[in-house]
Amino acid sequence: MSNPRLSAQQRRQDILQRTTAEGPSTVDDLATRYDVTPSTIRRDLTRLGEAGLLARTYGGVIAVNGHGESSLPERAGEAQAEKRAIAKLAADRITAGATLILDAGSTIAAMTPHLRHREELTVVTPNLQVINDLSDEKSPVQVIAVAGRLRKLSRSFVGALAEATLERVRGDIAFLGADSVSADGQLCEMETEQTRLKEIIGRRVTQVYVLAHGSKLGRSVGQASLSMPPSWAVVTDESALPEHIEQLRALGHEVIVA
Repeated sequence: MSNPRLSAQQRRQDILQRTTAEGPSTVDDLATRYDVTPSTIRRDLTRLGEAGLLARTYGGVIAVNGHGESSLPERAGEAQAEKRAIAKLAADRITAGATLILDAGSTIAAMTPHLRHREELTVVTPNLQVINDLSDEKSPVQVIAVAGRLRKLSRSFVGALAEATLERVRGDIAFLGADSVSADGQLCEMETEQTRLKEIIGRRVTQVYVLAHGSKLGRSVGQASLSMPPSWAVVTDESALPEHIEQLRALGHEVIVA
């Protein structure tokens, strides 16, 4: 057990160091280790999560930098050509007068150049980059911002307030991001708050497209996942391995290659 006299700041630093070195921890394990209450640990984890240092999982926490999640600006520089191709193809699926729900993610944000001059379009989004990109007063696009707790790594809003807002919205098409899409049809993310938001979005629209470049297919990344209904389509690019595409098609998913 660690020294119970650690200050809150010292305890949070120690939690970060141990979680980075040792992997995921649960709230109860951390409470026992530091001889504090679970509610105290939850406050610590909230502070570390707000700083973008830890990602909350079901019942616990995982170190972000120790387990490979990069920030949105970092991800925006990865697979740029693939993301642009996927984003353009996705935008071509949008009809005039549609109401869209755009999820978090750099591939989703890459759609905005194809949307900002579209007439009779409404965009509902928790994605701060999308909100900024479509905020030009000359753009005819109507933007409905979904606010909540700002998840700084992904520059998007999550949490109970965002979920409540989306439960009151009805859209035509949703475009979802993903950290990865596994061979058994699981959409994977770092935190359960992210997957909960995607589940709600999926219920509020007629059609769902999951945008994931080729290197994201056939993998399980992060500590949270949701099972994609067969009606959800996956948009990827030519770098995707044929076996990964066929695995998803065998589950009933339409897979569209940009």
